[in-house]
Amino acid sequence: MESLFESLSKLAVLTNQTEQILQTQVKALQNATEIVVDTVDKTSTLNGGDIAWVLIATCLVFIMTPGLGLFYAGLARTKNALSLMFVCMVSIAVVSFQWVFWGYSLAFSNTSTNGFIGNLDNIVLHNVGLKPGANSDTIPESLFMIFQCMFAVITPALAFGATAERMRILPAIVFLFFWSTLVYSIICYWTWGANGWLAKWGVMDYAGGLPVHCGSGAAAVAYCYLIGKRKDYKKHFDPHNVTFVFIGTFLLWFGWLGFNGGSSLGANARGANAMVCSHISASIAGCIWVAIDYWRTKKLSMIGFCTGAVAGLATVTPGCGFVTPCASALYGLLGAVCCNTAVTYKRKFKFDDTLDVFAVHYVGGAIGLILTGFLATESVTSLDGGSGKGAIDGNWKQVYIQIVGTITVTLWSLIMTFILLKILNWIPGLKLRISEEEELNGVDTSEMGEVAYGFMYSADGNSMTLNQDAKSLVISEMLQSVSFAGQSLSLANDAIELPQGTNEKMNKNPSNDTIKV
Repeated sequence: MESLFESLSKLAVLTNQTEQILQTQVKALQNATEIVVDTVDKTSTLNGGDIAWVLIATCLVFIMTPGLGLFYAGLARTKNALSLMFVCMVSIAVVSFQWVFWGYSLAFSNTSTNGFIGNLDNIVLHNVGLKPGANSDTIPESLFMIFQCMFAVITPALAFGATAERMRILPAIVFLFFWSTLVYSIICYWTWGANGWLAKWGVMDYAGGLPVHCGSGAAAVAYCYLIGKRKDYKKHFDPHNVTFVFIGTFLLWFGWLGFNGGSSLGANARGANAMVCSHISASIAGCIWVAIDYWRTKKLSMIGFCTGAVAGLATVTPGCGFVTPCASALYGLLGAVCCNTAVTYKRKFKFDDTLDVFAVHYVGGAIGLILTGFLATESVTSLDGGSGKGAIDGNWKQVYIQIVGTITVTLWSLIMTFILLKILNWIPGLKLRISEEEELNGVDTSEMGEVAYGFMYSADGNSMTLNQDAKSLVISEMLQSVSFAGQSLSLANDAIELPQGTNEKMNKNPSNDTIKV
C-alpha cells in the first residue's frame, strides 16, 4: 500500500513537471508566431518584380561611372587619360562611404521637419533595413538607399571633366567627400526629401536634373574658374582615343536606361515610359548633333554623335517620367541645338571647361527642367498613381517653379563649391593645381607615376621610347591642329617639346628614338 502511494506521488510530480514544460513551449510558440505575423505584416507590401527591376537598375547606374571614365579618358590627351579614369573610379569608393556614413540620412531622412536638410537619424544606415521605407512600399529601404547611392557616386565625377589635364588628384579626393555632403545631399533633400522645400513646392525632377546635372554643371564652372586655364588653352586638341569615347558612350547610354527607368522604383508603366523617352531623346540628339557638325564642316563625326547622345540623355532626365514619348523628341532636338551652341561659344565665358561639362550637362539639364514645366502631363504622371501637370495641361505656374528651382540649385552649388575649393586650396598639401612643368609632363606621370599606354615610357621612367608601331600615335598627338589653305599645311605642336636635333635623330634611327616629355 505504501509503495502504491509513493508511485502515485511520483506520477503527480512528473505530471506537474510535464505540464510546466508544455506551458513553456506553448508560450514560446505563441511569441514566435507573433513575431512572424508582425514581420509579415510589415513586409507584406514588398513586390518581387519591383525588387528585381530596381536591383537591375542599380547595377546599370553603377556601370555609368566606369563608362564616364572611359568617355573622359578618350576625349583627353594621352598623357592625362589614366588620371581621369582613376578619379571616376575613386569617386565610387569615396562617395559610397560618405553616402553610407551620413549622406543618405542627410538626403532622405523622413523624420527631419525642416525644408533645408535632413537629420542624422539614419547615420551609418541606422534603421535602414529590409522593410519598405517612406519612398516606396514595394522595395526594401536598403535597396532604395543603394540605388540612390549610384546617383551620388557619378555626380561629382562629372565635374572633373571641366578641370581635366591640370587638376591634382589628392585635393579632388577630399573634394568628393565634402562636396557630396555640402552640395549634393542638400540639393537632393530639397528635390526629393520628404519635407524638402522644392519637393513641397511642387518642383518636377524625375531622375536628377537638379541634383545631378545642374549641381555638377555649376560645380564644374566654379572648379575650372578657380583652377585656371591650361597653359596651352588656346590650342586645339583632338580626342586621343575615339574608341574609348565610343565604348564610354555605350556604357553611359546603357546605364542611363536604368538611371531614368529605375527612378519609378518599380516595374511599372511609368518606368517603361521613362526608358522609352530617354532612348528617343538620345537617338534624336545624336543625329541632330552630327547634322549640325556636318553643316559646318562637311564631315561626319563619331565624337559629335556621342556628345549629342549624352546631351539628349541629360536633357530628358528631369522630364522622362512626366512627358510623353512624342514630347521627348523635342527634348532631344532642343538639347542638341542648345548644347552644341554652348560648346561652340564656350570660350566667350572666359573659362576652360576642358570636356564641356557645363555646355552638355548643365545646359542640357536646365533646358530639360524648363521644358518639363511646359510639357508635363497627367496622362503620364498618373501611370503609377502620381499627380502633377505642366503648362500643356493648364498649369502655367509649373514653369515658374522649374525656373526658380534651377536658379536656386545653380547658385547653391556654385557658391558652396567655390567656398569649399578656396578652403582646400589654402590647406598645405591640398593645392588644387599641378605645376606648369607637371602639366607639360601630364597628370598621369606627375600625380600617379603610371601611364595609360605601356609604350610611352622607357625602363628609367624619364623618357618616352618610340618604336615604329607607336611612333604614329605619339606624333599624331604632338601635331594635332591641322589646317589646309590651298597647298599649305599648318601644324601646331601639342605641348610635347622635342629637343634640338630630334628630327634628324628620328630619321637616322626610327626604331629607337627617345623624346623627352
